[in-house]
Amino acid sequence: MSINERDSISWNTIIAACCHCEDYSISLSFFRKLVTDHKTRPDDFIYASVLSAAAALASMRHGKEIHAHLIRTEPDCDIGVGNALINMYAKSGSISSAYAIFKQMEIHNIVSWNTIIAAFANHGLGIKAIALFDDMIRIGFKPDSVTFIGLLTACNHSGLANEAQTLFNSMIKDYKITPTIEHLCCIVDLLGRAGRVYEAEEYMIKYSIDDDTIVLGCLLSACLQHGGIIVGERIAKRLLELNPVTSSPYVLLSNLYASDRKWDGVGRTRKILQGSGLKKETAHSLIEVKGSVEKFVVGDFSHSRMDDISNLLRNLSWMKDEDLLCY
Repeated sequence: MSINERDSISWNTIIAACCHCEDYSISLSFFRKLVTDHKTRPDDFIYASVLSAAAALASMRHGKEIHAHLIRTEPDCDIGVGNALINMYAKSGSISSAYAIFKQMEIHNIVSWNTIIAAFANHGLGIKAIALFDDMIRIGFKPDSVTFIGLLTACNHSGLANEAQTLFNSMIKDYKITPTIEHLCCIVDLLGRAGRVYEAEEYMIKYSIDDDTIVLGCLLSACLQHGGIIVGERIAKRLLELNPVTSSPYVLLSNLYASDRKWDGVGRTRKILQGSGLKKETAHSLIEVKGSVEKFVVGDFSHSRMDDISNLLRNLSWMKDEDLLCY
């Protein structure tokens, strides 16, 4: 930043821009510079942006630091900042802290309710999410499309198939909300996970979403989990017609055949995959070490501290010596 005199708008612009470009660590570093600069006081917009950055990184440490600074400087925070705090704690793994912030807020809007419902949904607390929805309706709030995405996600993560269908039907009949692809993906995925793959396929056909690769992928994964060979073959064929440049349908179909011991199907599918020239996407993991997010890719030993990592693993006997020498 070459601006000599920076005001809250300057800081908010650069922090929000970094968040928009998904440079969340840089966004947090700018916030630290702002705090140490002592010339400009962070406003609600800045706090909402950096809390979103901490949530995206699932960084509890950064989130707590921002919250502590917020308590010292802004005891009466804006409702948008409160919503950002709920989201940050939920995505950082502390649903109890998220709910505590929600209860402390004197005023809620529809975003507040949607955020806390989604928080319980993502933590697998489906019954609690539905109870919050009931409280929301009783108070007089009208749910929107996002509310039902959270509720269906909650049912999905908790295996509440019947409750999900009831909510889905209520969304259309009682609140006149037209299902979006997100709602349909949730209901199809949920029914699939419950082993009701034929019902899931019926929803897909009824709402004409058999050309959406996300929904098809969810159902194909469900077929793999529950052994729906017949439906799985149809879905895989449709996926390959729509998106022939990805390896996922081949891999899932091969695994589906393997789960049913149809080894000829496995061989045929893998042969087609090899002939197509496509490669399976490489898996990776992300971890946070002293505030810095590190990425580890399967088969990639180019990390700058690979020697230290290998030595530590060897000392802990987590890996055989011959495995560590493969790089």
